[in-house]
Amino acid sequence: MLTKQPRFDLESITLNYQGRTRFQRLLLIGINSSVLGVDALKAAIHDAKDRKDTQHYLDAHGHLKIIAPHEAEAQKDSAWIMRTEESNQSETYRLEAELKQYKNNLIKESIRMGNEDLGKHYQAMGELNKAFDAFSRMRQEASIPKHVIDVCRRLIEVSIEQRNWIVATTNVQKIRQVVTSSDEDKGLQPFLCAIEGLASLDTGNYFSAANFFLNAESGVGQKFNTIIISNDIAVYGGLCALATFGRGELETRVLKNSNFRTYLELEPQIRRAITFFINGRYTDCLGILDAYHTDYSLDIYLQNHINEIYNLIRRKSIIQYFIPFSCVSIDSLNKIFAAPGKDINKELIKMIECKELDAKIDTQNRLLISVQPTPRYSLQKYTLEMAKNYEHEARLRILHVNICSAELDIKNKNAGPDMIDSCFDTVGG
Repeated sequence: MLTKQPRFDLESITLNYQGRTRFQRLLLIGINSSVLGVDALKAAIHDAKDRKDTQHYLDAHGHLKIIAPHEAEAQKDSAWIMRTEESNQSETYRLEAELKQYKNNLIKESIRMGNEDLGKHYQAMGELNKAFDAFSRMRQEASIPKHVIDVCRRLIEVSIEQRNWIVATTNVQKIRQVVTSSDEDKGLQPFLCAIEGLASLDTGNYFSAANFFLNAESGVGQKFNTIIISNDIAVYGGLCALATFGRGELETRVLKNSNFRTYLELEPQIRRAITFFINGRYTDCLGILDAYHTDYSLDIYLQNHINEIYNLIRRKSIIQYFIPFSCVSIDSLNKIFAAPGKDINKELIKMIECKELDAKIDTQNRLLISVQPTPRYSLQKYTLEMAKNYEHEARLRILHVNICSAELDIKNKNAGPDMIDSCFDTVGG
């Protein structure tokens, strides 16, 4: 449970997001934030009652009843549940009957639209497997590229809610195969990059996620706010890049990226954090990230990854800070990188054991000392490698001589000395 006040307000969630993702974000905040929990759950209940998914309502109501049983919204509205379930059942029968009639009439376009309407209805009810099946049946009646794109977008939306990223990325590739150079299709580019970025983020491949988000052209806006908005691309892409890119890449591929700059303008704290890191102001960089830790911990896609991303950024900051020095006091590192009342010593030991940091610790004098390879060590290493290569080549030559002596080699009447040497060089290499 997070006890710190986040910097966003709930109104920004309700205004910026649409569809089922709005409820999911409100529910996540309600479960994990002690500050906004009650208000978020109340908002989630109101959002659920504007839709068809009774399970969403029951989920939000169950959590609110535990933390705020005296709130009006904590009283179960059984009448609404009954009315909604009856309405859902009636609508299901109607849509299935219409689809059956379309199939009897063999009208392909009507069948496609009937499956789409039925899929949207199932999705709104929370019957995601049935929705996926209905949307999949649309593919059989798809006759033009736009139909294929519509099918894939529907399947992507459902599979993301199911957290089935393999299916989501598969449908992204299918869209890429049919998109044209029209302005309408070009508008899909940032959406497709964002979906692939989310898939990489979910698997913990932050470098790949950063690349996808950075490749997204400007123009997401509110067009795809049932899944993601422009602010999310700025945050996800910026944090993943900060965790995995070097200084040069951060400057050229992030700050100087004209497309991504339009996203960064929406989240200036990410741009400032990256700028501070590039300029070696690690305390300021980490300070900004710490100030927004609660916000990012309440994000449905970042929640399970934010601590690991922050740790990667911290460790990279320590390494970059240490590079110019041969010796640094641990007290100075504590002052810059350690949390109040904590010692950085254990973290340094772990980094050294994982070979992330080429250094050793002087525990008596509390110093972190850089380990520089001596010229003698480099010479010995080079000599041993040369000796190993020479021995390998000598064994091959002896083997060749023995084969020739035993007349086991393949004779070639047209092979002159040059050809034989070239063949031997090929074997020896």
